[in-house]
Order: sequence, then C-alpha cells, then structure tokens
Amino acid sequence: MRRIVDAAVRLAEQGGFDGVRLRDVAEASDVALGTLYKYFRSKEDILLFALAEEMERLEATVVARPIRGQTRLDRVVAFFARATTGLTRRPQFARAVLRSISAGDSDMAVKVAGFMLRMTRLIVAAQRGEVPNLAAPVDAPVGTQREQQIAFVLTHFWFSSLSGWAGGLHSARTVADQLRMAAALLLEEE
Repeated sequence: MRRIVDAAVRLAEQGGFDGVRLRDVAEASDVALGTLYKYFRSKEDILLFALAEEMERLEATVVARPIRGQTRLDRVVAFFARATTGLTRRPQFARAVLRSISAGDSDMAVKVAGFMLRMTRLIVAAQRGEVPNLAAPVDAPVGTQREQQIAFVLTHFWFSSLSGWAGGLHSARTVADQLRMAAALLLEEE
C-alpha cells in the first residue's frame, strides 16, 4: 500500500489531479491494477489517504511545536499559516487533494468528515492555547460549542480561500491574509 500512495503523490506533484491515473499509479508502484483496487476505490481515495498522512504530520508538528501567540486570534492565525504552508508547499499535490475533497463522492464523505473533525480539534486547541489531545478519539467532543462553531466556519473559509489559490485567483499569502480577516471578525468580541 505504501508504494501505491507514494506513487500517487509523485504523480500528483508532477501533473496534479489529472496526472493521477490509476493505471499509471499501478505501473509506477509496480503493483497490478487489481492489487491497487484491493486497497483503494479511486484516485480520490488514494489522495485523501495521502491527505490523512499530511494531517498526521501537521498534528505531530503542533504537538512538538505548539502554536504560540498572545491572543486567541494570534494563535488561530498562526495555526492556519502553518497548515497553509504545509499544504501549499507542493502546489500540484495540494490542488489534486483539494479536487479530491470537493469531488462530491459519497464514498469519500467519511474521510472528508474525519479530516474536518481533526481540523476542529487542532483549531479548538489553538484557540485555547493548548496542545491537542491526539490520544482522544477523533470524534470526541472538544471545546465549547462556540469554539467548535468558530473552527467550523474557519475551516470552511480556509477551503474556500484555498480553492481560490488552486484556481490561480490569489497567492498562498493571500489565503493567510484572508484567514486573518475572517478570524478577526469571529474573535473580535472576545
């Protein structure tokens, strides 16, 4: 399975979403196409698996180097800056992952929902100035309802802004600036 994911990521880094064709992934990973289908149903499935691994790296980084900042706003902005930099450092791969998330495949909805829960856990921890509890089940409730709502809104805003970046509308720096503006609107009263 590792070879399959690594091959798909390499192909995505070279050719984006369209560069990840299952026959090419099977060939590049030196596995039969039937073997590939034992593990993954589609290229979206492989790319969302790779995204889950990216999330694991982000979580490990946040635990090893906690998000710092004087205020909730500073910490939330710092978290999203770290997440954006991590994702956009490989632009073609990031664009492929974003297309996979938005593909609308109901089979992938569970994986996307898991990613969103993990994001919520990290954003709530950033709001509180805490290290996230990665030992807790991903669906364990975290924070207050308000903190969860802020995480929900900011995660969706982030994806919208990343979609603009992926489409060439603006730079990754603009994603960070837009996140700061949205976070300030949500957190200014606190």
